[in-house]
Amino acid sequence: PMVFPSSMVRLEGPSQAVNISASVAAMESDRNMRIGYISGRKMRSMIRMKQIGRREFIKKSIGFAGGVSVMSITGASLASCSGQPPFKISLAEWSLHRALRAGEVEHLNFASIARNEFGLDAIEYVNGFFFDKAEDQSYLKEMKSRADSEGVKSLLIMCDSEGNLGDPDGEARQQAVENHHKLVMAAKYLGCHSIRVNARSEGSWEEQMKLAADGLRTLTEFGDEYGINVIVENHGGLSSNGLWLSGVIEKVDHPRCGTLPDFGNFKLGEDEWYDRYKGISELMPYAKAVSAKSHDFDSDGNEINTDYFRMMQIVLDAGYNGYVGIEYEGNNLSEMEGIRATKKLLERLQNNIG
Repeated sequence: PMVFPSSMVRLEGPSQAVNISASVAAMESDRNMRIGYISGRKMRSMIRMKQIGRREFIKKSIGFAGGVSVMSITGASLASCSGQPPFKISLAEWSLHRALRAGEVEHLNFASIARNEFGLDAIEYVNGFFFDKAEDQSYLKEMKSRADSEGVKSLLIMCDSEGNLGDPDGEARQQAVENHHKLVMAAKYLGCHSIRVNARSEGSWEEQMKLAADGLRTLTEFGDEYGINVIVENHGGLSSNGLWLSGVIEKVDHPRCGTLPDFGNFKLGEDEWYDRYKGISELMPYAKAVSAKSHDFDSDGNEINTDYFRMMQIVLDAGYNGYVGIEYEGNNLSEMEGIRATKKLLERLQNNIG
C-alpha cells in the first residue's frame, strides 16, 4: 500500500464561492470543507441559506443607483459580472469507454486527448480502465506525469466493481469499504478531490438507507484522513430515487460525503423512471461534482432527452459553479463527435444562461 507523508495531505474540493461581496463569499466558502469538521446540521443550514435565501440576501446586499431593485440574480449572472463562466467543463473517461475497451485509445493518453482533442483542462477517471494498476506506484506516477505535462487537472475517480457499500452482510460491507481504500489513496496521489462510489444495497427502503449510510460513513471517515471526498452517483435502483439518496447523505452526516448528480441516470427499474429534474433538484444541495449525461441531439444541437437549459439552471441555482463533466453515452454519433456535441451545448449555455 502507498503511504503519503503528512505534508502531502491537504483538504481539497471544487471551489464554490461567488466573489461578489465579503458577506456572500463567507456564505459560500464553507462549501469546500477545506478545514475542520462542520456538523451535518450546520451544513444543511448553510445549504438552505444558499438555496432559499440566496437571492433575497443578494437583493438586500446590493443596491443599484436610482433605487432600481434587483429582480433576479443567479450564480450564473454573478459569475458573468466577474468575467468568469458560470461553470467549468471537464471530461469523464466513460465518454470513451467503447474506444478504450476496443484498444483504440489508451488510458494513459486520456489527459492528452482531453487537452488536445477537446481543449479541456480537467478529467474524471474510471477505475475500470486501470483496475489492476490502482496500487501500482509507477503506473500512477505516469498517469500523474502525463496529466501534469498537459496542464490537466485530475478531478475524481469513478469507482465500480469494488463490492456493495450497503451489503446486508456486515463482513461483505466492510470488505467493500476496504476495497475502496486503494482508490482513496490513488485519488490523493493523483490530485483528485473525490472518489465516486455507488450506494447499492438490498432490503426495504429504510433498511437499504441504513446499510448504505453505514458503509458510506465508514469509507468517508477513511477518505477524510486523506482529504478525499466520497461522493455518490444516482446509478440505478434506489440510488436513482433522489429522495432516497439525499436521505442517505443526510444519514451519513459528514461534510466529505456528497453526491455526483447525473442528468440521465434515473432509471428505477424496468420501464420505471424517476423525474430527472426533481432528482437533480434533490441531489444538488450535496453535490461536489456534476455529470452531464448525453445520448442524442437534434438539428439545433440540443440534447433530446434532457432539457440542458432547465437542468443547468437547477445546478446553478443550487450555488454550484464547479466543473460539469461531459459523459457522452450515445450510439448515433461516434464518441469523439458525441463529446464535441456535448461540449458545444455546454459552451452555449456558459454564454447564455443566467
